Amino acid sequence: MIKRKQLGQHFLNSNVIAKSIVSEAKITKEDTVFELGTGLGILTPLLCEKANKVISIDVDEKLVRNAKSAFSDIDNLILKSGDGFKKKDSFSIFVSNLPYSKSKDAIEWLAQTSFSHGVIMVQKEFADKLLATSSKKRKAVSIIANYAFEIKKISKVGKNNFSPPPKVDSVILKIIQKNTMKKDLIQTINKIFSYRRKTVKNILKQFNKETVIDKRLDDLSGDEIIHLANQILEK
Repeated sequence: MIKRKQLGQHFLNSNVIAKSIVSEAKITKEDTVFELGTGLGILTPLLCEKANKVISIDVDEKLVRNAKSAFSDIDNLILKSGDGFKKKDSFSIFVSNLPYSKSKDAIEWLAQTSFSHGVIMVQKEFADKLLATSSKKRKAVSIIANYAFEIKKISKVGKNNFSPPPKVDSVILKIIQKNTMKKDLIQTINKIFSYRRKTVKNILKQFNKETVIDKRLDDLSGDEIIHLANQILEK
């Protein structure tokens, strides 16, 4: 359990919430579901009931072994150990109680991956970043997420629904893919935000580009920031 706390992972222990996540995922018998973080397997059998196939991955080999033993009679389940972000499996629906330390990595990986939609549970503070309406509260991941996905807040989940309980509440989000993004575009957006106190003119100078735009990053819309990143990437 100490290892999982270091990863920022807390196990969901509410069957009611698990069922609501699966219901919100709108899974059909045509779907392949990718579950990142098998954990104690509270979601896994529920996903298998609805899907054509479930691929469930956990970085903890012991948890994967336990799941293989517990779910040996489920024939549409593939269990794997390792880093889910390095797997090349194709899927239509993504479901995860994301480890707090991996939430940003997951959004960036999903933005590069072709799929239909997903249901994710994230730390409330991270959900607030993704849903930020104030330009001053936006981060690079806010721009990436809102370009790649339509994001809808489903519900708040109290910390008492996890073991061990985290220090903060969580939020369930539904994400529907709008655009896939290339890795270099994501990297450029992150780089732009490392210069966020500069004007657009001075940001472009960092990339040996020129513009007459004297606005600051906080004065630009998400689409304008994407355009700026694409402009930087132009040869």
